[in-house]
Amino acid sequence: MPMIPPTKTHQGKKIRIIYVNGKPKPQPYEPAELQAVRTKLTAHLGQHVPPKKYTGATRLLVKWCFPNGKHPDGSYKTTKPDTDNLQKMLKDVMTDLGYWTDDALVASEIIEKFWAKLPGIYVSIEDLEGDDDD
Repeated sequence: MPMIPPTKTHQGKKIRIIYVNGKPKPQPYEPAELQAVRTKLTAHLGQHVPPKKYTGATRLLVKWCFPNGKHPDGSYKTTKPDTDNLQKMLKDVMTDLGYWTDDALVASEIIEKFWAKLPGIYVSIEDLEGDDDD
């Protein structure tokens, strides 16, 4: 998916206190900037939903390519955001769109961050159970 990858991550969720029957109750919410990331990912990933959901063990390979600026093309990005934080929102959106029945099926993950002339998020999903129907 050619795009400038988002740098706001799932870690950006906030907590607000609401009152139910006079008692405070914490309620998580996504600020507007995090909602914009979810919308962007949904729009791009929504174009590539597989015709059949993955239902068994899968491998998820994701290459996060950020605009390289002064960095050499293809060099590893060792600054924030962290790969685990990037992946959370991506997998949640993929689950919501129906890529698989549950993102717990992702038994193997390979996540890399690069500086690149052509920024984007490049995703590959592999069926680890050898079912050729997926």
